[in-house]
Amino acid sequence: MLGTDFTHGSPCWIDLGSPDTERATAFYGGVFGWRFVSAGPEAGGYGFFQKDGSTVAALGRLTEEGASTAWTVYFRTDDAQATAEAVERGGGTVRVAPMNMGEARMAQFTDPQGARFAVLQPGGTPGGLERTSEDDTLLWVELHVPDPVAGIGFYRGLFGWRSEEMQAPGMTYRVLSLRDGDQQATSFGGVAPLQDGGLGARWVPYFAVADADDVVRKTQENGGTVLMPASDVPDVGRISWLADTSGAVFAVLKPNPRQA
Repeated sequence: MLGTDFTHGSPCWIDLGSPDTERATAFYGGVFGWRFVSAGPEAGGYGFFQKDGSTVAALGRLTEEGASTAWTVYFRTDDAQATAEAVERGGGTVRVAPMNMGEARMAQFTDPQGARFAVLQPGGTPGGLERTSEDDTLLWVELHVPDPVAGIGFYRGLFGWRSEEMQAPGMTYRVLSLRDGDQQATSFGGVAPLQDGGLGARWVPYFAVADADDVVRKTQENGGTVLMPASDVPDVGRISWLADTSGAVFAVLKPNPRQA
């Protein structure tokens, strides 16, 4: 599962681009108990979702023309420019070229199958989420694409990720791990084949929760949508897919057995 000792290829940041940040703040406050803290007047409305004083996600106003509201997963990179060049060699698209964000550098991309993602190169400070793999924080990230094998090949060229196949109900699921260290201990996400009638190629963030059914209830009470009701997945836990008030997709998971 995710930690906060980020290395090259680790999911290290996540932010929501929303057309209505006040509405998004109210929604995620009601569902997860998050509090929004502005990054300052010079940040254009960008700020941080915090849980018990620690940053667990971020929020910004959606400004890109034609863009849909969505969560964006950022992966740690040792060199944003080198990653951008590798994206283009691999057939992906550079949506936002590497740029300075304070001491850090970031860039945004689209992979060859249409899934959007970003990278973050830290500056003088480590940078990244302050809490993960706890209740109401990021636990897992999942790529949904038409061709999982090709998808893994693309990202392996960027980050050196390893993968392991496992059988899930009705499909082959592929667990992703970082390039270095014990493969199981460094797992952080997975790749699943895009289902007919699905929502399109994308990265889906999973947030850990104490009670998936309770989060489903809170999502509905706060104006969100249930895309997949809470259900048990053997050896994984209880999962639900949801969408916020503007349509941004996310998932929740109560792991079983519980893992810190």
